[in-house]
Amino acid sequence: MTYQVLARKWRPKDFASLVGQAHVVKALTHALERQQLHHAYLLSGTRGVGKTTLARILTKALNCETGISATPCGQCQTCVEIDATRSVDYIEMDAASNRSVDEMSALLERAIYAPVAARFQVYMIDEAHMLTHHAFNAMLKTLEEPPPHLKFILATTDPKKIPVTVLSRCLQFNLKQMPAEQISAALEKILVAENVRFEPRAVHLLARAAHGSMRDALSLTDQAIAYAARDLSLAAIREMLGAVEQRYLVQLLDAVVERNGAAVLELADEMAAHSVSFAHALQDLASLLHQIAWSQYAPDSIPDAEVNGEEIRRFAGVLPPEEVQLYYQIVTIGRSELGLAPDEYAGFTMTLLRMLAFCAVDANDCRTPQTTSKTEARSASPARAALEVLNGVRSVDDQAAVQRQQDAERALKQDPFVKQLARDFGATLIPGSVQ
Repeated sequence: MTYQVLARKWRPKDFASLVGQAHVVKALTHALERQQLHHAYLLSGTRGVGKTTLARILTKALNCETGISATPCGQCQTCVEIDATRSVDYIEMDAASNRSVDEMSALLERAIYAPVAARFQVYMIDEAHMLTHHAFNAMLKTLEEPPPHLKFILATTDPKKIPVTVLSRCLQFNLKQMPAEQISAALEKILVAENVRFEPRAVHLLARAAHGSMRDALSLTDQAIAYAARDLSLAAIREMLGAVEQRYLVQLLDAVVERNGAAVLELADEMAAHSVSFAHALQDLASLLHQIAWSQYAPDSIPDAEVNGEEIRRFAGVLPPEEVQLYYQIVTIGRSELGLAPDEYAGFTMTLLRMLAFCAVDANDCRTPQTTSKTEARSASPARAALEVLNGVRSVDDQAAVQRQQDAERALKQDPFVKQLARDFGATLIPGSVQ
């Protein structure tokens, strides 16, 4: 038997099983129950959040042989054909490859004919923002006053590219990215049904890696099942995703807290020897610091299933809140500057050395043997320490911008036309007006 990927096998068939889009389901359910049916819908959202799935469920709700209902039967011939995309009255069109005015005109010519078997003829235009300007113009009249049997469903990942003339003719629904907790709960139900062994923290790691996309989560789960031989352990999932081992992050932060520069560099060398991505390491370190800061002000908000939950609570009790904020700022700036460093290792270690060099506590607690005299002269103010960090990493860019503006003003003053204006009319160049 042909294997069917999880994203297709577990595609929701009705509104009740759709994950994470309760606001859209509520609006459509009420409209269907009251028979208040619009002729055009626009579904927007990132990839894998349910735009195509929602279009198919809505089409079944409109065309189910039991009648227009928010709970289509899923068993009649019409529902089965729509699920299998075999219905002649439900047409899915990819606007990325059918974007011209000629192709849109051909579609509209077919749309005037009554449906073959269903109650309504539904055109689902995927990636609608890829249509040309002329193609959008060609569909405006039909979109505004379609035949009674015709419905349009437009789906897009970039609604800003849809002309306002089209937006004003559609009911607009923005599909949200799903929280990791929702994705994790859905994955656990699927894995139980598939008889796959798993660790909850491993599933949570997959859910976080999906970045709000249920389809991405299912694709990663498919990959994990193959990689881990149907036994999803935390270690196997980390290895598959190329994720940084959490022990590195915890040990690095411990070494920074203890002001142990030798241990920090030793850990960086060990990570380099294991070919760890330093970009991912900084990303995960920033995420860890964010969770620590969150835990300091809302201790109950970190769920027990959260990766590093115990370490997060420990660091939240050890580190002063202002120091966590300072470290987070250093790590995020270091991450943005990683591409400017001689290599990733240099950029990563310099970020860690900044964390050792700056602190937001009493100056005496922040000494290193090499910088005792300089440290004693520093202010203990957290705000000043943070400002020094920002000024240190941004002053070069600011000075370069000022220099470029001054050069541009000097060049403009030498322009013959500007000189003539100054000579004949007394015109002057306003300082700072050149962008």
